[in-house]
Amino acid sequence: MTWIKICGITNLEDALTAVDAGANALGFVFYDKSPRKVEPASVRDIIEHLPEHIEKVGVFVDADGDHIRDVVSQTGLTSVQLHGRQSLQSLLQDSRPSLEHIGVSKVIPAVPGDSLKEGGVLITQNAREKIFALLLDAQSNGMFGGTGTTFDWKGTRAMVQVISLQLPIIVAGGLTELNVSEAIRILQPFGVDVSSGVEASRGKKDPERVRAFIEAVHHADKHV
Repeated sequence: MTWIKICGITNLEDALTAVDAGANALGFVFYDKSPRKVEPASVRDIIEHLPEHIEKVGVFVDADGDHIRDVVSQTGLTSVQLHGRQSLQSLLQDSRPSLEHIGVSKVIPAVPGDSLKEGGVLITQNAREKIFALLLDAQSNGMFGGTGTTFDWKGTRAMVQVISLQLPIIVAGGLTELNVSEAIRILQPFGVDVSSGVEASRGKKDPERVRAFIEAVHHADKHV
């Protein structure tokens, strides 16, 4: 079954809707320039009401390890998603285990999906030991995630298959209930990640679209 993350959660109602619909993970954005940015105190209050089995993912852009660890300690996050080079380089260059360095053991680096058309991603043994999964996202006008645009699934398919032999792949960027089945059929990823594709407005989810998205993933799983 495809792992499903609903990202850009800003309130308890949306979080519980996603959990009830069958999401495996929820994402909380700690990036000042994002319209979906949340404060640690708000996330802590949400997480206190979530089932233990739900993955609680903090999304960071070019944040250092001390800042990430501080947010993790305040909120109860169980994994982190890292955008930008600074965060990832800081993690991989640190000899400490991820749990000691940033407070969690599960790390999800994000790279632009279309970058795979220019070549593969160099994954060292040290990186493999620290990475839970690799997220492929679309980048538009310098924005990290939540852009509502897709990357070239067919053009990156071969490289995705190669990388999948080393790491689980999560596909993000422009996914909706209408196209997620195609993404799963072409790329056969470990997981999918949606944010703007299930929103009623920025930062507020549409319950029907959340349910429709998750139903579409489950339907695709039965036919792939």
